[in-house]
Amino acid sequence: MKVTYLDNSGFAIELDKAILVFDYSNDPSHSLHKILDRNPLLPVVFLVSHNHEGHYNTGIYEMAQNHTRYYVISNDVPAKEIPSTLDVAGVSAGDTIDTLPDGITVKAYPATCKGVSFMVTTKYGMNIFHGGDLSTLQIHHCHKDDAKKHHDPQVEFEKALNRIASENQSVTVAMIAVDPRAGEGYTDAASRFMEKIDVSHFFPMHFEGRHDEACDFIYVPSSTTRNHCLKSPGDSVMIE
Repeated sequence: MKVTYLDNSGFAIELDKAILVFDYSNDPSHSLHKILDRNPLLPVVFLVSHNHEGHYNTGIYEMAQNHTRYYVISNDVPAKEIPSTLDVAGVSAGDTIDTLPDGITVKAYPATCKGVSFMVTTKYGMNIFHGGDLSTLQIHHCHKDDAKKHHDPQVEFEKALNRIASENQSVTVAMIAVDPRAGEGYTDAASRFMEKIDVSHFFPMHFEGRHDEACDFIYVPSSTTRNHCLKSPGDSVMIE
């Protein structure tokens, strides 16, 4: 697979027979357009972890119009924003989507703020985790959400992590927020995840340009994990 960083928490992953797009919000390097142009026959699966401007852009409904498109979208995204003509699956934590191309399945897990996190599994046995807003810290926009305002993110994180780990002993690729703006403990979610689950390839995300701090991988507990620092939109890496 080829993993390309788009921006913020956005990634495009090119598989042999499909393209996955996680949390598209912006594409300053036009990387996604280039990926779509060079893979005109591949279906595209757009995944949206939650309704927040850094993770969701309604422009995804206008993209890839020459491709077969699928959308797996957190149920907190307003239905009025979603065109009724598209193949869209709304998900909450615990839901599984198994109607995607080439045997791809998606399971939604909890996040600690808005929406969900995703585990994507291919028929070849690779699994890809995107954490969305999964964090041990209180994320700034959660304070505006009355339903989450008084929750304990540490407790919620451990509940979510235990649920994920109970069903996944190992992960091929994990993309987890490592945001220095959150203050002390900003690497804890990634560390705890990799203590519980064997990760082959780790990608920090949501670091808002502060890649030097996010990519200082001293917080990664496993020497067998390969760390990938995609510093700038458009950076990519091949994973065998």
